[in-house]
Amino acid sequence: MNPLPKPPHFIIIGVQKGGTTSLYNYLIQHPQILPAQEKEVHFFDFKFEKGKDWYYSQFPDTDDNQDQIAGEASPYYIFHPHVPQRVYDLFPQVKLIVLLRNPVDRAISHYYYYVKIGYETLSLEDAIAAEPIRLQGEIEKLTASETYYSYNHQHHTYLSRGIYVNQLLMWMKLFPKEQILILKSEDLYTDPAATFNTTLDFLNLPPHQLENYEKHNSGEYPPVSEELYQQLKDYFRPHNQRLAEYLGKDFGWD
Repeated sequence: MNPLPKPPHFIIIGVQKGGTTSLYNYLIQHPQILPAQEKEVHFFDFKFEKGKDWYYSQFPDTDDNQDQIAGEASPYYIFHPHVPQRVYDLFPQVKLIVLLRNPVDRAISHYYYYVKIGYETLSLEDAIAAEPIRLQGEIEKLTASETYYSYNHQHHTYLSRGIYVNQLLMWMKLFPKEQILILKSEDLYTDPAATFNTTLDFLNLPPHQLENYEKHNSGEYPPVSEELYQQLKDYFRPHNQRLAEYLGKDFGWD
């Protein structure tokens, strides 16, 4: 058996509020998957200046057991403009896992989660309307500078984070499709065991059954108006169509 490279062997790169915490917690219960020091290492977005050796230090040593692998899950990675190239430059062989959730539901969940933790004070309607203003010039600054941090790009991107095709294009022009597993979040919610084992197969690990599939980091939020929900559906529909055409897969969100 050829020795495995150092961790990370896999990275869950997104999306935010798409089930990444649940899937990661299922994976690290597999006997051949070791956890990183924390689920979201945030090396490639916020801590890149710490260097590769620091990143290695966030993972357990797998040298003693070549059957074991390790990885992390930082859902801002998929959305940050510098991360795809950074990952490719350091770990071109890493396996990437993406969970995609209906972008309407993702946006609403994102909003209410940020209200809960104090990152958002506007109403949902106002937060959505304010997104272009909040983002004005931010993507250009991020793209121009390797060290620029944008609070609004990280936090107040309820619509932008749901345009999945634009984000996947950045990754798929660098990584071959064989190294990217794209999962539908709703499949994880309705049949977590099947999605878990699909992921294990992608990682070349034997199937495994957990005693229970607890939902992590899920939240309850009030229903939004039919008018706003329809507005969001209309906004995302052309982007969902582009995604379906690009991947050759209809996610059924519309």
